[in-house]
Amino acid sequence: MLKDGKIWIGTGENGPVFLLPSMANRHGLIAGATGTGKTVSLKVLAEGFSEMGVPVFLSDIKSDLTGMVKPGTRTAGIDRRLAGCGADPESFEYHAFPSAFWDVYGKNGAPIQATVAGMGPQLLSRMLGLNETQAGVLGILFRYCAQYGYQLLTLTDLKNQLIRMGENTQWFTLNYGNVSVASVGAIQRAVAMLTDEGGEAFFGEREFSVLEWLKIDENNRGMINILAADELFAHPLLYSTFLLWMLTRLYEALPERGDQEKPVAVFFFDEAHLLFDDCSRVLMDKIEQVVRLIRSKGVGVYFITQSPADIPMSILGQLGNRVQHALRAYTPLDQKAVKVAAQTFRTNPDFDTEEAITSLKTGEALISCLDEDGAPGVVQRATVLPPQSHLGALSETERARAVKGLPLEEEEPSPASSVSPAEETPPVISPLPPNADGIVEEYFAPGKAESASGIPTLDIPEPVSAPPEYAQEIPVLQLPVSPTTPEPVQEMTTGQEIMSQTFKVYDPATGQYVEQEKPDMTPVAQPVQAPAAPVIQVNPETPAAPAAPIPAAPAAQPYVQTAPAAQPVFQQMPVMVLDQATGQYVQQMMLMQQDPATGNWIAVQQMPAAPAAPVAAPADPIALAEQQKAAEAARKEAEKAALQAQKDAEKAARDAAKAAKEQEAAERRARNDALREEAAERARKNDSIAGRIKNTAIQTATRQVTSSLTKGITNAISDLFGGKKK
Repeated sequence: MLKDGKIWIGTGENGPVFLLPSMANRHGLIAGATGTGKTVSLKVLAEGFSEMGVPVFLSDIKSDLTGMVKPGTRTAGIDRRLAGCGADPESFEYHAFPSAFWDVYGKNGAPIQATVAGMGPQLLSRMLGLNETQAGVLGILFRYCAQYGYQLLTLTDLKNQLIRMGENTQWFTLNYGNVSVASVGAIQRAVAMLTDEGGEAFFGEREFSVLEWLKIDENNRGMINILAADELFAHPLLYSTFLLWMLTRLYEALPERGDQEKPVAVFFFDEAHLLFDDCSRVLMDKIEQVVRLIRSKGVGVYFITQSPADIPMSILGQLGNRVQHALRAYTPLDQKAVKVAAQTFRTNPDFDTEEAITSLKTGEALISCLDEDGAPGVVQRATVLPPQSHLGALSETERARAVKGLPLEEEEPSPASSVSPAEETPPVISPLPPNADGIVEEYFAPGKAESASGIPTLDIPEPVSAPPEYAQEIPVLQLPVSPTTPEPVQEMTTGQEIMSQTFKVYDPATGQYVEQEKPDMTPVAQPVQAPAAPVIQVNPETPAAPAAPIPAAPAAQPYVQTAPAAQPVFQQMPVMVLDQATGQYVQQMMLMQQDPATGNWIAVQQMPAAPAAPVAAPADPIALAEQQKAAEAARKEAEKAALQAQKDAEKAARDAAKAAKEQEAAERRARNDALREEAAERARKNDSIAGRIKNTAIQTATRQVTSSLTKGITNAISDLFGGKKK
């Protein structure tokens, strides 16, 4: 809880022990054996940061952090703890905290997805459990895809590119380094195992923006983002790599902010030893760099583990705020861990730190935080305060309602109300607008507007009907204003808030921008075309120069200057422009120039920068080779098809000739059959009685004729040669 603007962690013999907000981004450590109270210490710190207006992220492995959306319950044990800490049990406030639930698998919270390219080869190699050689091959694949413009979004994209690499290992070896089919096959097996573990649910085409965690509610309390890691923790590599990816993306997204009164966000990593198990030297260097430098971006990182020995010494030395619960020294290795933990504290002459670590009770801890000068404080043996929220896990029903943003207990419908409870359900937290990532750098730049709590906010509020402690409101996107612009004044009317503010408003009658107070203004997302007013063309790429002389203007434009009197002043400021479509004034940020002669502000139209020509990715030799192979295969296929068509034509001709011969033979056989049938018919006729008589008569007549002719011829010859007379 907060006390005098500081987080009250616990109370020792010398009084309360506080964590200063200005030193909260120096990172921290919560350590201790299981069952000694680490979770309670985590909740106390998270609640303090939330009340301070600092968004918090924490991973919930045992589901016992879900109780932060429910007010705590007063018990006799908590009263004794409060009395031991010097707090009044009667005035101790129990309340819930604004919380949002997230889940990689999308079951117990809003889903979180990353792209394969956004994960990067180092973290992806760790997630896949690759050795150094295989990680190098995966890095070659990432360089190849980046060079030739191939997208790596999902695991399917990765599998397709691995197939291409396996088919062209010789080309990759000649152009990037040694790539073997065995290494590609090992990566493919690891990707298949990751798919079986649910990796496809984590990788998607749209990458989750970590800036969605930087939210505050309507009461300027930081949102507590709870990652449901009960199922994710069953896959330690996926769990730890996800946390490292999240920390890396946050480091890349946030700008430098330097030392501030309080951090921008605080992240608690439970089971921190998993982050460093089987970590390559390259990845360890990257983690150390992020932990060292993310402090300057206003982010505090707190590791939760059983022993300080689980954290590498190079990172342990960066953790300035320590909460050490009891350690058990049953083995020589445990005794060594106790000694290491004791040596990391600044010695307190009132007790032996090493002996105190082994004798701490549940709920007690050795606490050492940085003082106002950044020096480590003397370690204090203190009793940790109880949390203000519910101590324990929610039931399945309560958790399901909390994930949906509903009250934990279903409200009875009022008889006088005709609206069902389902219609009064507050909406679940929606993601940032699609263009939120593009305005991050500009939004977080020094000098931009911040919320009343000092934390930049990124979302548009939505009205909810639930109580404030359950409402998952989205904070307002604050528009940047000029330091000279007056602060907006809120005036309450019946049932709604009206925003009233003084703006520079263009007056068409006089052609000047004058200060006017316009109530009930609604900024628009799309820029509105300004009225046709005289403007001065300014090239933003060149330094400002005195304005050129302007020709004489009508009397209605008194602000026109004929010659520059002094160096003009340029400034971005909100102006009100009349929207011709709606007839209302709308707010628009515009670059204004002050006329040194008259003091009037003139709109300056910036010359639009010429769009950069898109850089085309170089031609992929493998793709060209594949295209050539495809063209050659198509050509061969066409030749083969033509040859086959010719063969088919020849075969058809042969078949036609054969059919003609067969037809001719069939006709010949038919004629022969007809002749045989005719002869047979004649034979049958000859075999009849009439036929026989006819044949006999014919034969007799034939013989007689033949005999007569023969006799006549013989007699004639005899007479011719003088044969004997009759």
